[in-house]
Amino acid sequence: MKKILVILIATSLFSCKKSLTEDPKGQISGENALNTLNGLNAALVGAYKPLSNTWTSGFATAALDATLMGSDDLTTHPGSNKQEFRDLDQFSVSNLNSRIFQIWSGSYKSIQGANNIINNYQLVTTNPNEVKQILGEAYFLRAFNYYWLVRLWGDIPMIKTAAYTPELSKILKSSPAEIYKLIEEDLMQAETLLGNTKLALGRASKGSAKALLADVYLTEGGWPLKNTSKIALAASKAKEVMDNKALYGFDITTPLSTLWGGTSAAVGTPEEVFALQFCPNCNWFNSNAIYGNSCMSSDENGWDDYFSEINFFNNFPEGLRKDITFQTVIKGLPWQNSTTGHPYFGKFRVNGGETTWQTAQSLPLIRYAHVLLIYAEAKARSGSLDASAYSAVNAIRTRAGLPNLSDLSDADFATAVVKERSWEFAGEWTRWFDLTRLEMVESANAGKNSKDLPIIGPIKYYVPIPASEVALNPNLK
Repeated sequence: MKKILVILIATSLFSCKKSLTEDPKGQISGENALNTLNGLNAALVGAYKPLSNTWTSGFATAALDATLMGSDDLTTHPGSNKQEFRDLDQFSVSNLNSRIFQIWSGSYKSIQGANNIINNYQLVTTNPNEVKQILGEAYFLRAFNYYWLVRLWGDIPMIKTAAYTPELSKILKSSPAEIYKLIEEDLMQAETLLGNTKLALGRASKGSAKALLADVYLTEGGWPLKNTSKIALAASKAKEVMDNKALYGFDITTPLSTLWGGTSAAVGTPEEVFALQFCPNCNWFNSNAIYGNSCMSSDENGWDDYFSEINFFNNFPEGLRKDITFQTVIKGLPWQNSTTGHPYFGKFRVNGGETTWQTAQSLPLIRYAHVLLIYAEAKARSGSLDASAYSAVNAIRTRAGLPNLSDLSDADFATAVVKERSWEFAGEWTRWFDLTRLEMVESANAGKNSKDLPIIGPIKYYVPIPASEVALNPNLK
């Protein structure tokens, strides 16, 4: 880890109406720089930004899709320049893969920025309410990042300092149980500190923290912890969000075409519980590069980074949501006649098919639909299936143009909700985590269509820690 260096941005990170510029005179380093409210705000910008640095770190490119390609909803080009994508899709990934490093690096840089605030906020003795909000967002971000890291890598270093010390080059890995304990503690802190509503798009609120904690509890109920006592907590915490959705400003967006229209109307909807925001007109490194070219066929001058596996598409229920989720006509021809012979994701197209990688589309990492389906699944798995659980899942199915579920056993209802999650969040960085927590990776990858990439390596639930990190600290092997 390098010494913390937070760059003071002249204007707000959270508004696409203002440009981002680096101010060398405003660089913040060390504790003394955090003794003012401006310093804390700059540090908060520095904690959010690594998650959306296009092409360098975080979640703003198809490195996100590549890292999750062991799932059955995503695949990539069988040739071209997509070797690193294929390695992940075929379970033959090495620790030299640059795509996994982008996620690792962005998350730890964000953690470093959050630690800077958590360890030094007390130096600011004015504006206690604003300090409280900033601190709450720092706890949320640290938990959010560790949640991604622990699910992708398992045993990882737990770092709670922002400054470099020689001991960091020798730090040992912590177990998932230890990491989840910190995540829970941080989110409970965030709950008490954050305001009810987002101060701006892209920022966390009390509702964001509760929703993330509900997701954490549901995951802890599955592999690897298998702490089933957490599942009822997932339902309870999701219910807190649902009961206060008006207070938090959350709801599902209707019609579904608005959510995935690829226009400005899809940005900042009430469905965004936590979503990264972008401003391509500000700088090239502040664009969402997952939408647009990345999801489009090379027949349309796209990049063929990611598209749907064929069995996943074939098993997807016909109707409105399928029509919106997928692009099945490529330059006037059916998807079977495209260069790759695969259906593409229409939900990530921009302005009807504009060929651009620089988009201002939100990147929704937690949607209100997640909250509803967490609640529904957790109710069934905790033995408390009732009308409210049906209501939650059927709200999603109604929007999708599907008939309501009814009269199912607890087990069948839970299975139905997991399927619903796969369809509702198709391509959205959710399916892999469902498959791992439910130990379904093997079954989901069995019987692949002959036109999809075959599995080469042994199926593993974790990706390797990047080689560059192991070189710095052999204890991370």
